[in-house]
Amino acid sequence: MNISLLINGVDKPAASGRTYDRRDPFTGEIASTAPAAGPEDVAAAIEAASSAFSAWSSTGPGQRRTILAKAADIMDAKVSEFTKLMMEETGATAPWAGFNVMLAANILREAAAMTTQIGGEIIPSDKPGTLAMGVRQAAGVCLAIAPWNAPVILATRAIAMPIACGNTVILKASEQCPGTQRLIATALSEAGLPAGVINVITNAPEDAPGIVEALIAHPAIRRVNFTGSTKVGKIIAELSGKHLKPALLELGGKAPLVVLEDADIDGAVNAAIFGAFMHQGQICMSTERIIVHQAIADTFVAKLAARAAALPAGDPRGHVVLGSLISLDAAKKMEELIADAQAKGAKLVAGGKRSGTVVEATLLDFVSPDMRVYSEESFGPVKPIIRVADEDEAVRVANDTEYGLSSAVFSRDVQRALAVAGRIQSGICHINGPTLHDEAQMPFGGVKGSGYGRFGGKAAIAEFTDLRWITIEDPAQHYPF
Repeated sequence: MNISLLINGVDKPAASGRTYDRRDPFTGEIASTAPAAGPEDVAAAIEAASSAFSAWSSTGPGQRRTILAKAADIMDAKVSEFTKLMMEETGATAPWAGFNVMLAANILREAAAMTTQIGGEIIPSDKPGTLAMGVRQAAGVCLAIAPWNAPVILATRAIAMPIACGNTVILKASEQCPGTQRLIATALSEAGLPAGVINVITNAPEDAPGIVEALIAHPAIRRVNFTGSTKVGKIIAELSGKHLKPALLELGGKAPLVVLEDADIDGAVNAAIFGAFMHQGQICMSTERIIVHQAIADTFVAKLAARAAALPAGDPRGHVVLGSLISLDAAKKMEELIADAQAKGAKLVAGGKRSGTVVEATLLDFVSPDMRVYSEESFGPVKPIIRVADEDEAVRVANDTEYGLSSAVFSRDVQRALAVAGRIQSGICHINGPTLHDEAQMPFGGVKGSGYGRFGGKAAIAEFTDLRWITIEDPAQHYPF
């Protein structure tokens, strides 16, 4: 598939004429050919977004709502196109692609609903005859940088609320799925979004640092949002801070699923299987540490291992649960994690085999802190089981990580579970549910190395608007001199 940049409502090649190929990670065949944007394309996208801002920020909420709602319906209708592209560009399975489109369309609908919720307040003033207000206004041009792992959800999330708030956007698509993310902008354009409100840049992987730095440095960019690894997120944060640009960062995770001794074991097994192995574990909220009380560990692990061993893995176009990882390097890393853990005393209780870019659902029991899989984000289907002696040790292990995005606690005693949830350092915690869950209206984000700021619902309004203090005063007021 041949892809174009979208600049000021027009499909364009890169000014240099350069392109790059994205290959299907499972077959190795070319999945898409995209423009390799350079400095001229960055300048053109910023100019288009800047020029469109005045009119779009003045557009009434009803019109913005109508366009976003229509785009959601168009996105739903393009599910087969999105699915084909996601399979070919990222190795995703059809169910994961379908879920991406469903949730992304709901993100657009939630953003549409938020257009009339961008409120303010009247603030009592000590100055006589003064009406003081806190008013939220669109910030300007927003830069959105989206990843490949949930490509429709995360790119839509990166642009929907900025647009709903009256901003214009430049989406820097992921190098691994340019076609998938370019199709989101097509849905918005077909819904009637004016030219320049959404612009899409694609770039060759080797050009990414220069493209990102040029975008963030430009004075017209007023907000930055990035979803991706903590390593790259720190670079984005430094660049944004250098140029005094507010940034919303949703980064890596090492989500703990804590199973206390009074848990519903079957319920916890169900949550662990789903949270650990959906999309091969390549989700920021994926269960990355299974922390289980030693009193029930043998029973829990036996049931969990049996379930994991039964999960089919293979060609994402087939009837499988686990499809391809994003790259051969990612798959080889899984083998390294397994070998390291086994060499240090971990017990392989399920999976462990790799075929090309496909890795089986894998569980390692008796994992200890000296093993790489204990602390590294695997971002794949290799999961550690850590046995603990009591609740306090469970909390200590859950917090023994640089990350803090999602978490989960299983206990039949909800008050106890709430207390444990309160002690876990994460932006999200689910009681008796999986670490993997998202809804368009929820405040989504992390703490510590998982970033800062919140996507979703009303929480996101604050991220993409400026809160201004505006007064109406008495022109005849008294001054001291």
